[in-house]
Amino acid sequence: MKPRTRALVVASLSLFLSILVWFNYSAVLPLIVEEWGLSGTRAGIIFGAFQAGYLLAILPAGRLADRRSPRLVIAVGAAGTGAFSLAFALFATGFLSGTALRFLSGLFVAGVYVPGMRFVSDWYPVDVRGRAMGIYVGTFSLSSGLSFVAATLVADAIDWRTAIAATSVGALAVPALILGLAEDSPNRTARSDSTGFDRSLFRNRAYLSCVSVYSWHNWELFGARNWLLAFLLVTPAFAAGGTGAFGVGSATLAGLLVGVVTAMSGVGNVLGGALSDRIGRTRAIGLGLAGSATISATLGVLGWLPLPVLVVVLFAYGTLLSVDSAPTSTLVTEVVEDEQVGTALSVQSFVGFSTTVVSPVAFGLALDIGGYALAWPTLAAGALVGLASVAVLERSWDGR
Repeated sequence: MKPRTRALVVASLSLFLSILVWFNYSAVLPLIVEEWGLSGTRAGIIFGAFQAGYLLAILPAGRLADRRSPRLVIAVGAAGTGAFSLAFALFATGFLSGTALRFLSGLFVAGVYVPGMRFVSDWYPVDVRGRAMGIYVGTFSLSSGLSFVAATLVADAIDWRTAIAATSVGALAVPALILGLAEDSPNRTARSDSTGFDRSLFRNRAYLSCVSVYSWHNWELFGARNWLLAFLLVTPAFAAGGTGAFGVGSATLAGLLVGVVTAMSGVGNVLGGALSDRIGRTRAIGLGLAGSATISATLGVLGWLPLPVLVVVLFAYGTLLSVDSAPTSTLVTEVVEDEQVGTALSVQSFVGFSTTVVSPVAFGLALDIGGYALAWPTLAAGALVGLASVAVLERSWDGR
């Protein structure tokens, strides 16, 4: 196996094991809401706490990845992510303790995702970087989806605490993987200075446009992932309860469907990355956002659809939600100086994921006020702002 291929495989596996933690709470959300008596707003706050922890740590993590080996940052980040998620399964008893432990787990996962992007971009040249980044970022979606599937099945068979624990322990194996099986690129450019933050990034209009696109992409994506399961459980296809298809209960079937839909975003990432190598980054980004916005705007009134038709719509939605993700992050690595890549990606992630603290809560507030018909368009609004940012990006960048 070529060194760069091994690096991509190990980085992607490390991300996969760590991201199993990110959405395990969402996978068992209805069970936790029932046991703890949570409102829609409080349930959204617990999810948002994970995002808030991520935001607090992402800038230091990105700077460390520029100055030190990204593998060391990934190892520490994954260990903390798994440990605090396991603590959530064992010790969380309500809104306050659940919020605190999810926050701490999110704090450490900042050391995995963006440093991994820096690591992969070090190994791959521009002409094939879109594909490589698509595979790496797609692992995020694949892991998120399988987390839903695994947590749903374990919760159905045992309970939600065991489900959270089962999807947390894999992250604890990442340090051995990333430190023992991978190495840094010989072409890596590291910054050894100890100066402050490089403010020149904020004079780069193309970079700022990428940050905006990514922010509104995340507004839509994470709002959808947090609330899709709860939405399905009130649609006619699932609300009646009883036995669903394939001999499993309706709630379990809904959870499995959400898992597959989430995993479809992995397909969207790979497709978007490869497509951006062919037709250009901005065109691929625009196509993805336009498609996902259309479905987000209408999904709240489509709950009456027969299950087979609803499944087709959701599979398309899961794919389209992430078509723009890999091209946007790849573009960041191309519009900034090489020694700024880690910092630039971390700023992008910091600003981008700040919207994920708000959008699940905004969705919950809209849900409390006007139901799902009002809640889903709050996500489409984010995608439309993202499309406007693509237009600005095209005017400020003369690349592909």
